Amino acid sequence: MPTTPLDNEQVLRLKQDFPLLTESQVAGHPLVYLDTGATSQVPLAVADAERDFTLHHRAAVHRGAHTLAVEATDLFEDARATIAHFVGADPYSLVWTSNATEGLNLLSYAMSNATAGSNGSENAERFRVGPDDEIVTTQAEHHANLIPWQELAARTGASLRVVPVDARGLITPQAVADTVSERTKLVAFTHVSNVTGAITDVQAIVGEAQKIGALTVLDACQSVPHMPIDFPALGVDFAVFSAHKMLGPTGIGALYGRHELLNALPTFLTGGSMITEVTTEHARYLDSPVRFDAGTQRISQAVAWAEAVRYLQAIGMGRIEAWEAELGRQLARGVTEINGVRLLGPEPGVERVGLVSIDVAGVHAHDVGQLLDAAGIAVRVGHHCAQPLHRELGLTASTRASTYLYNTTDDVDRFLDELSRVRGYFRAEGA
Repeated sequence: MPTTPLDNEQVLRLKQDFPLLTESQVAGHPLVYLDTGATSQVPLAVADAERDFTLHHRAAVHRGAHTLAVEATDLFEDARATIAHFVGADPYSLVWTSNATEGLNLLSYAMSNATAGSNGSENAERFRVGPDDEIVTTQAEHHANLIPWQELAARTGASLRVVPVDARGLITPQAVADTVSERTKLVAFTHVSNVTGAITDVQAIVGEAQKIGALTVLDACQSVPHMPIDFPALGVDFAVFSAHKMLGPTGIGALYGRHELLNALPTFLTGGSMITEVTTEHARYLDSPVRFDAGTQRISQAVAWAEAVRYLQAIGMGRIEAWEAELGRQLARGVTEINGVRLLGPEPGVERVGLVSIDVAGVHAHDVGQLLDAAGIAVRVGHHCAQPLHRELGLTASTRASTYLYNTTDDVDRFLDELSRVRGYFRAEGA
């Protein structure tokens, strides 16, 4: 049975939970926030949860035996369980990181440690990478899912292979199949493009990787906030996502991994709390996820993130996904009806999230963004940390509008109306 999406009336009620969205003005105009692809806004419940922990429950976790420390530890680990279950996983499969980028770097450096024979794992053979191996990523990736693998290849002598996108900038399973080989050790790819809004066929790509025994790493930063996600059902070995894109605080993200793989993965950062035995000569490490929890953790942020997850669950991720799909269709259709505006990625009518990136003929993306900002509309401009994809599409920059559960169809109409004036304002209609 199809999921009933949100509607404008419900969204306007939700919007009351976000003071920044209801109280802010830009240049005398009510704010229309269309930059959730970069970072989302935070509802009062999430801000209150972090403040409450700091004022009433603050203590070190996993260390003290006193009542306050036990209480803080319980809240911290309950948060891990809440967020893990949100993506279909168990708490032992979720490692805290500062953000998704750190999670990808954790993986790449841990694999370097496996190559170097570092301590921390007796079953690290699967992660060892050398000159005879290949690492595969794609042209569509955010730099965070490209540069760590470039660096791993440089450190180990492995070859880096890149899956080409098609003419629309999309990743296809066939292109992946044509790029991987028996030498491929790992395939890293995005679930949802932060440039085109295209949704990747994850299970098909996982199937190609499994045929050759390669590990899979999924960048889920643009999917976990916007649709129901079950990482075990998708079949990926690892995935990363961040709190700040899904109503949560900055400074915290997560690495998901299959538990047996995390237990075999060598350690990356080392220090206190992650060990079971230390002598002056060596250390033995705890099982996942604590083996990666070196030092003082992001405690209040984890608690607040769990509150953000509960907020999303109360609304229903299926309803959010369906609403944003409607907004995405409205955006895609609307921009293609404006003369001189090129839609990047899937054409109208093809499945996408509520995000579009565009190129306005004769006007630089930064100028587009400034004119929209003067009308109170916040969008993202630039290469969106995806220079290879922009280059493949013949661009250096684009303008991106991205929606979330607090955006209405009126927000999209305001964006489209102001966008239709851009070329005339810059006298670029003949370009």
